[in-house]
Amino acid sequence: MVRFTVLASGSKGNSTVVTGGKTRILVDAGLSCRELFKRMKAADEDPATLDAIIITHEHSDHVSGLAVTARKLGIPVYFTHATHRAWVRWISPRRQMTYAQWIEQCRQQAAARMAEADAQTVEDCDPEEPDSTIDDLAANASEPGPSDAAPKKRKPAAEKDPTALPSVQYFEAGKPIQIGDISVSPFTIPHDAADPVGFVFHAEGVRMAFATDLGYIPPNVKAQLKSVDLLYIESNHDLEMLRDGPYPWSVKQRVLSRVGHLSNDACSTYLETEYDGQATYVVLGHLSESNNMPELARITAERALNGRASLLANRLLLAQQHEPLATICF
Repeated sequence: MVRFTVLASGSKGNSTVVTGGKTRILVDAGLSCRELFKRMKAADEDPATLDAIIITHEHSDHVSGLAVTARKLGIPVYFTHATHRAWVRWISPRRQMTYAQWIEQCRQQAAARMAEADAQTVEDCDPEEPDSTIDDLAANASEPGPSDAAPKKRKPAAEKDPTALPSVQYFEAGKPIQIGDISVSPFTIPHDAADPVGFVFHAEGVRMAFATDLGYIPPNVKAQLKSVDLLYIESNHDLEMLRDGPYPWSVKQRVLSRVGHLSNDACSTYLETEYDGQATYVVLGHLSESNNMPELARITAERALNGRASLLANRLLLAQQHEPLATICF
């Protein structure tokens, strides 16, 4: 059976479970681990059965629960190289210091390098010591030293490195990969991230397209969205609500840009003029809570679908921020 379950969709967190055969993939982890597990159980999805996590891009509403979830389940995470680097930079702790502190740090580092160089010089001048025999090594190993008597406690790896993951696997846009029973075709999308991608998932003869967080729909994305059984597409904002809304002008410009988010009107225009109508389900996602209303997104999309008789069989659904969408099964 093939299943598609949107756990959350919106500016406060995004995550979806895609199931094909015996394989389950979590697409993005934009909620806390606790909340992800809660949503999965509410949707009758067992977190323990997840096989992998795959990431569209590094923005916080797509990765905020990634590290804890991956470590908790012990499963691999799939990134593009650039997205992984951007995520590591984002999650790594940053230390702020004054100029005086920076000067002192540089002084200490220079002194340490000089001491290390002096020690190396002395070591090079020492006469060569005879090699230890196997018996000597064994005897020394059997005698406990100070460090053996009082071993130092080590911090867990997660405390040492917040970016630690059980396994990292890389993929590239334009090059399909296989994760268990699911074939994944990543494609580049226009968004202001390091290397953002959308996906087409293919399992048991079912194709599901995943395209959110994109400023417009370029030709390469249009090609990927053809002949799919499920289309998950962004309908982020109403243009008038965004322009009159609470966001600063700089943020409004970002959202409206070609690397921002898709508006209701842009989504509707695509459905009316470019969409081939092959999908059984059209799911609208990433709706803004500040600059959109579900009713507006639905009416705008329905108007486009109803304008073409060939699209009347499509079932229109809206993914939500605060509760899972009912699982779609094929």
